[in-house]
Amino acid sequence: MAVTDCPIGKSAIFLNKSTGHPMSEPQSSLLLKKQLAELSKNPVEGFSAGLIDDNDIFRWEVLIIGPPDTLYEGGFFKAHLHFPKEYPLRPPRMKFVTEIWHPNIDRNGDVCISILHEPGDDKWGYEKASERWLPVHTVETILISVISMLADPNDESPANVDAAKEWREAYPEFKRKVARCVRKSQEDC
Repeated sequence: MAVTDCPIGKSAIFLNKSTGHPMSEPQSSLLLKKQLAELSKNPVEGFSAGLIDDNDIFRWEVLIIGPPDTLYEGGFFKAHLHFPKEYPLRPPRMKFVTEIWHPNIDRNGDVCISILHEPGDDKWGYEKASERWLPVHTVETILISVISMLADPNDESPANVDAAKEWREAYPEFKRKVARCVRKSQEDC
């Protein structure tokens, strides 16, 4: 899959399964407020999350701590989550604002991971519908999946083809670039 083939950000209208009507913004914002309160009350190891702007529940900033026993260990990687008004029926977009070198994160920081792809069948045939976005996902499940992705990249469906190629063919160079990103993230934190 080429860099531009990452299937995120497609437009669609989604209906609330219980009412058959389009998701309303108040329902989405109430759900996000509940998730934010839960994460504040019961923090999850490996990341922290909050709002970019206290007046906009649809824009979050997260800080992912590089997982232990990975190349990213010791890093502090900031990312933004932008939720659509149709959340949870549509996935958020996630973009790292801290520089990070990874096969599933493009050079602009956009995360390409199955659970953030629009629901339904994959037109390229790489993913099953069950691997893509489902309304049961939460901020917590998204970030745990991204942390897992850091530890175990999918180099067969990359968003960053150069990083995937280095991961496979020039691992020492890949490690060097990741170590530079970790050091930079520590300095910028």
